[in-house]
Amino acid sequence: MKRLSLIAFFVVACLAVEAQDTTAVKEAVDRLQKALVERDTVVMKQLLHQDLQFGHSNGWVQTKRDAIDDARSGALVYRQFDRQSITIQMFKKRAIVKERMEVKGARNGTEFNIKLFVLQQWVKTKKGWQLMMRQSAKQG
Repeated sequence: MKRLSLIAFFVVACLAVEAQDTTAVKEAVDRLQKALVERDTVVMKQLLHQDLQFGHSNGWVQTKRDAIDDARSGALVYRQFDRQSITIQMFKKRAIVKERMEVKGARNGTEFNIKLFVLQQWVKTKKGWQLMMRQSAKQG
């Protein structure tokens, strides 16, 4: 009986840790979207991994430096993220985030309003959860 109680405690503890991590990842995703809209490069520096690959639905890929520079200069301005759905899968110190959303903004002064499917990989580092990879595709 004692052994069964120990196993049950271990399973519950593992599930609790995963739930905390899932919540932390969702909070990081939300913070990044807010930082992109507000062009908050301080928060972007915290949340974007040094090896970031930020892929857009048109094939354009940004590094961490590119994303921060484009936010700072106004070359890429996000006005709004309207999320329709989000799922998060946890893998120890990695998380896969899948979102469907509508994004409004402007690139080099040209307005856009696009429905996207976004796939992201987040990694847990000493700095917390950081975005390592993002790729978007237009929703049909």
